Amino acid sequence: MPDHVRSDLPARLARWASRETTAGALLLAAAAIALLWSNSPWRGGYAALSEITVGPAAWHLDLSLSGWAADGLLAIFFFVVGVELKQEFVTGSLRRPKEAAVPVLAAVGGMALPAGIFVAVVLLLGDPSALGGWAIPTATDIAFALGVLAIFGRGLPVALRVFLLTLAVVDDLLAITVIAVFYTDSISWGPLLAALAVIGAFALVARARWARWWLLLPLALIAWALMHASGVHATIAGVLLGMCVAARPLHGEDTSRALQYEHTVRPISSVIALPVFALFSAGVNLVDGEGIAALLSEPVLPAIAIALVLGKIVGVLGVTAAVTKLTPLRLADALGIRDLLPVALLTGIGFTVSLLIAELSFPDSGHTDAATLGVLAGTAVAATLAAVSLRWDAHKVRKADMNEDGLPDADDRTIGTDGEWPETSDDR
Repeated sequence: MPDHVRSDLPARLARWASRETTAGALLLAAAAIALLWSNSPWRGGYAALSEITVGPAAWHLDLSLSGWAADGLLAIFFFVVGVELKQEFVTGSLRRPKEAAVPVLAAVGGMALPAGIFVAVVLLLGDPSALGGWAIPTATDIAFALGVLAIFGRGLPVALRVFLLTLAVVDDLLAITVIAVFYTDSISWGPLLAALAVIGAFALVARARWARWWLLLPLALIAWALMHASGVHATIAGVLLGMCVAARPLHGEDTSRALQYEHTVRPISSVIALPVFALFSAGVNLVDGEGIAALLSEPVLPAIAIALVLGKIVGVLGVTAAVTKLTPLRLADALGIRDLLPVALLTGIGFTVSLLIAELSFPDSGHTDAATLGVLAGTAVAATLAAVSLRWDAHKVRKADMNEDGLPDADDRTIGTDGEWPETSDDR
């Protein structure tokens, strides 16, 4: 291999790992491997691997490998979400409330309707014990959804990606709040206050001129361990740490620390954290015991699948249509109501956060496995319909004033033919 190619290899790998198409493909591959392995003749090995316990019991860190994936590796993903949220609030699409109002309200509708449909279905089918899973179909998987958009959204306005990103980060912010408030059984205030103190120290170091990874990483690990010991789900530490990072350049730097840290951590999240979590979370055994027949009889499965697809469509489209028709608020330039059908379907891709909430919702494996299968089924249907609707939308003739604000659309930028998009002021 030539020297110049060898020297450029790490940078090329980092760019590949940071692509949204890569993250979506690896998530899908990991989930497929988990399903195949957990139902193969070697399924005993999958179960044994998931249950291997690692870590010191004295610090309450004697977790199974599946537990480390959900509590530990997923905190890396939530750190990326945290810096994304910080960047959006300070310099991105959420810094202008009037412009962000439509996708923010769409996010609220896209969470409320699925939760309502889930509750209605499980009650209608006679399983009130499953009501604890009401939040499972409310989440949107940013990485997976943006990956589908990157692949199938070629030729559509870049504003569609900005709308989806804004909606998804608000969705994640609300999902994080739901996890912290509704899925925390008890709180140990000593470790929690200590975790917040360490997060404060992390914030000071992250803003200092002399900030270095070998100072920040130990603080992050300590904050995570204390948050875990407090009883609050440890992934919340990742979000808070990300939100502490400065979103504007400091000390004469060209880019903000938030962007720098996101670009450093995102490849780890996309290539390691998310696929490993999916590998341990998506493995539903359909062959042992009563098998798939028992799972299909659980009301939680159709409740989640229907809520992820139908609930997101009605919630996102209904709220957006009502807001744009009944108030002065409008969609972004070059974006029309018809463009939001694929967006609504993309938000039905729950996956990562939905799988996490499914694990937190039920004490028994029957409900948990059925919920996992419901998430996978709903996500598969939503992703397939989103891909079809994106290509349908891309081939339809566009009007001169798609957002119907009385002014001709001036933004003619489109998602590129290579699955990427031109940089915008709101892109990271």
